[in-house]
Amino acid sequence: MSQLTVLFMPESAYGPTNNCIGIGDVLRRRGHRVVFAAEASWRGKLTGFGFEEDLVDLAPPAEDAGEQDAGQFWKDFIRDTAPEFRKPTIEQLETWVKPVWVELINGAKYCQPRLLEIIDRVRPDIIVEDNVIAFPALNTAGVPFVRIVSCNPLEMKGQDIAPVFSGYPAADPSGWAAFRAEYDRVHRPVWEEFDAWVREQGAPGLPDLEFIHDGDLNLYVYPQIADYTDMRPLGPTWQRLESSVRETDERFTMPEEFAGREGSLIYFSLGSLGSADVELMRRVIDSLAKTPHRYIVSKGPLHAEIELADNMWGAEFLPQTKIIPLVDLVITHGGNNTTTEALHFGKPMVVLPLFWDQYDNAQRVHELGLGVRLDPYRFTDEQLHAAIERLLADDDLRGRLAAHGSAIRAGDGLRQAADAIEQLAGTAGTRR
Repeated sequence: MSQLTVLFMPESAYGPTNNCIGIGDVLRRRGHRVVFAAEASWRGKLTGFGFEEDLVDLAPPAEDAGEQDAGQFWKDFIRDTAPEFRKPTIEQLETWVKPVWVELINGAKYCQPRLLEIIDRVRPDIIVEDNVIAFPALNTAGVPFVRIVSCNPLEMKGQDIAPVFSGYPAADPSGWAAFRAEYDRVHRPVWEEFDAWVREQGAPGLPDLEFIHDGDLNLYVYPQIADYTDMRPLGPTWQRLESSVRETDERFTMPEEFAGREGSLIYFSLGSLGSADVELMRRVIDSLAKTPHRYIVSKGPLHAEIELADNMWGAEFLPQTKIIPLVDLVITHGGNNTTTEALHFGKPMVVLPLFWDQYDNAQRVHELGLGVRLDPYRFTDEQLHAAIERLLADDDLRGRLAAHGSAIRAGDGLRQAADAIEQLAGTAGTRR
């Protein structure tokens, strides 16, 4: 195939951006030109992978703003709104989920002129978006559009599956209707205004109560063992990626003084956003310090405020995809990347969900018996310690997960995604 120019636009968070980095790296090594229209705080962080950067601001830069950490806006947003995570998910719809959509919409509106300039300058053959919000410039570019869903697949809604963001059980639909009704009440005015603006930009109207268009090709990252397609089949434009684990993480060597200690080896991460809740990080660390196990801790952006116990080692950023294969158990917030990466490597999970689709991932892991869901703000030491010991001692589960992991890795989601993008671009040709 002749060289393609592939324009990626990921959400300004580590999960979607890392997913695009992984797929983009395969395409780059195949000889294609890969350009990232990422948010401006990623400046200089993508060129090291061999990509071009043509970045966008999602809000007016502050006059006194220096160089920001990647995804800093959302880290600050999570830190400031963390008290909302203590509420039931149905109450969060008005006080947390809606404000997130409003911020995302404001960003899409602000960067629309810049995106049009980038598309005119880059002249992509195909556009790939890993986000939850529509950017009309991507849909009016006249080239094939690929949507990636690196969220729990309840994002693709259906009457026979639980509502997204609810964390409700698949086997108990008693609360589904009330949650959907509240979501509609809270979000319909916001959606109507955004849909009208999207149409004004020349893009197609949005599906009812959806904030993003489907693509000519739609890729979603979730292994079959945890998927919902038996209850909600998807159309022919949808392809599941069993996993999408980037191969760009640096190598990891266990610190010598840590590697020689006794006890099971456990990885603890609340993600780059969740770890901004320092109080919660300290609470979990204090509980884990009372166990006989060893912990590798991803400390996150406020690492200087987090002190580790003697049975722990950690750093601000860690090469997660190189660490998870080494451990016996993963304690996670339930972000889609960490959840699917743990399954990719066949590891059981304790899930402490904080926001968005993390509740859905936690519930899915729990109800399928692949791990344990706990309330991050109400768990007791006894509950957390019991979950850890049960999962470490369950040899049958560990065997099943090892077999599932082997099958997931054989699916080679990175190259499946790259193949599908190449095929769509080659079949569709240029439509400029």
